[in-house]
Amino acid sequence: MMIPDPEPVRAFLAEHHPGLAADAVRFAGETIAPLPPAADDDGARRQAREILGLLGDAGWCRWTVPAEWRGAPPAASDAPAADAPAAGTGIDLRACCLIREALAAASPLADAVFALQCLGSAPIALAGDDALRRRLLPEVAAGRAMAAFALTEPEAGSDPAAVATRARPDGDGYRLDGAKHLISNAGIADFYTLFATTDPEAGGRGLTAFVIPGDAAGLTFRPQVLSEPHPLGEILLEGVRVPASARLGAEGEGLKIALATLDRLRATVAAAACGMAARALAEALGHARTRKQFGRPLGEHQLVQAKLARMATELTAARLLTYRAAAAADGGAARVTLPAAMAKLYATEAAQRVVDDAVQLLGGRGVLAGAVTDRLYRAVRALRIYEGTSEIQHLVIARELLRDAAPEPPR
Repeated sequence: MMIPDPEPVRAFLAEHHPGLAADAVRFAGETIAPLPPAADDDGARRQAREILGLLGDAGWCRWTVPAEWRGAPPAASDAPAADAPAAGTGIDLRACCLIREALAAASPLADAVFALQCLGSAPIALAGDDALRRRLLPEVAAGRAMAAFALTEPEAGSDPAAVATRARPDGDGYRLDGAKHLISNAGIADFYTLFATTDPEAGGRGLTAFVIPGDAAGLTFRPQVLSEPHPLGEILLEGVRVPASARLGAEGEGLKIALATLDRLRATVAAAACGMAARALAEALGHARTRKQFGRPLGEHQLVQAKLARMATELTAARLLTYRAAAAADGGAARVTLPAAMAKLYATEAAQRVVDDAVQLLGGRGVLAGAVTDRLYRAVRALRIYEGTSEIQHLVIARELLRDAAPEPPR
């Protein structure tokens, strides 16, 4: 298994990051990679909980929350790297990117488990009160509480303003009714960061964020099946009651919280794409060195060399965009929308091309069920959709460019 060296992106890293990257690669290779791939979604649900325990015990989940809410560190011998304070939201996004790269190369499921710890808890770090943060974030950091992020609905995907799940005032709290779908960790999460409308007439301005316990009365789950085993499903809410303290921020601030979360974490999706692309490139290089055709190794054929060169170049470009965006966020940049969207767009699209090229180079072996490239081919496709499709990233990038463009000089 190969993960790109931190050296090409060192200019964007802090002093503690290269050591953390090396530890993440070692952990992923020794602990995660040997796990057998889940055969089906039920197996993925069981393995996701197992992986969360492994990540928590080794201290990796601590990087998914701000330093002040991480709780006690693991034993010194188990600590992945020395903690360092981070700017911005308090989450060290470059650390999360390095960890996601390593995990995604070893197991897309392990990457998803880690990613959801970030995605489900970041809104709490951003907008939760101290009591909620104190109760949940240390549990997330320890790997004892599995998080989920529930925004998408059957009629609300790229347009979160179309959310129809309703939150109505009910006594000293709220009653929620509606449905979410395509939710990772559905049915196994300990809590859902969920978005509902408190004012349907206000569109996106009526969206409000809540934290819903996974065992709340009236909350049920229905599995949905992907081509790659994954704990995915629908969340159905029928008269789910939560106290007012479960609300994140004020009524109507849900869209702002969701967009701020996605802006910050899109770079980590790009990092996962880089990890999958790096694993695919490693598989292709190994095959090109050992497989002989027409009396010589594949790697001596010019068309194969051209493909390998393009794969490596695209991977390096994707990593540079990824860590530039993460460094901007960690540095406290007021807006990271543009670099994050560029990183997410380019890295996920490039990773799809790199994985596809790896399958092509391996030929029939590349599409055998259970082959590394076959699993990567099915896993990488989702990265171009979740947390903002590639089409939406194009619109975001253009909007930001037009907003920041200098006025034309007078003629």
